[in-house]
Amino acid sequence: MKPTILYILLAVLAFCAYPFRAQLRRPFIAALQHIRGKKTVSDRVAQFGDTVKARLVPAFNQSGVAYPPKKMTLIGIKAEKKLEAWVLGTDEQWKHLKTYPILGMSGKLGPKLKEGDRQVPEGIYELESLNPNSLYHLALRVSYPNTDDIRRGEMDGRPNLGSDIMIHGKNCSIGCLAMGDKAAEDLFVLAAQTGMENVTIILSPVDFRVRDLPSDMPAMPAWTQDLYETIRQELKKYERP
Repeated sequence: MKPTILYILLAVLAFCAYPFRAQLRRPFIAALQHIRGKKTVSDRVAQFGDTVKARLVPAFNQSGVAYPPKKMTLIGIKAEKKLEAWVLGTDEQWKHLKTYPILGMSGKLGPKLKEGDRQVPEGIYELESLNPNSLYHLALRVSYPNTDDIRRGEMDGRPNLGSDIMIHGKNCSIGCLAMGDKAAEDLFVLAAQTGMENVTIILSPVDFRVRDLPSDMPAMPAWTQDLYETIRQELKKYERP
């Protein structure tokens, strides 16, 4: 088949499939992953573990925490486009490990409300899973929507909340946090070695430890004030000396 005809056919298929892009996303990704070959979390830890440890041991030494940590918290600050990694010391105090720039992120300040709004969620989440075969190098899946998101959605009559929120590699994203490949390797390996059940993810519009919301925030649901107060109180655990 001539290349020109092939391109035309692909364009027609893409146009026809566009209305069903949400339904086709997972099968498409699964097909690409099948072509590329499957890797396990253990495979990726073996592949990147030594490099990640060499990168992070100086930061662990400075924080006074042994590698790997027994617990880790990731704090994403949307307004500042940064992701902080905190680890728990033997004194049961949280120590700042490292701050990574967020290279790609869509949306504005305010919580995610529905599928397709391009928003990064805001709240306190768990690490749901690790994806060693992500199209964006490596990925950590955020547990959005959590029970609070679902409850608020039911209260507002918003049934379609969206999903598939990731912290991943590369430098572009819609609704997720793109961290670059090296940062994704650090976070992936640390999460795997710490244990997913020992990782907390806090996503906040601003750094409530040092500032409040800007005065030009868009109108938001009434429950947002309670959400932000919960985040504000949680962030008090992570104060630098």
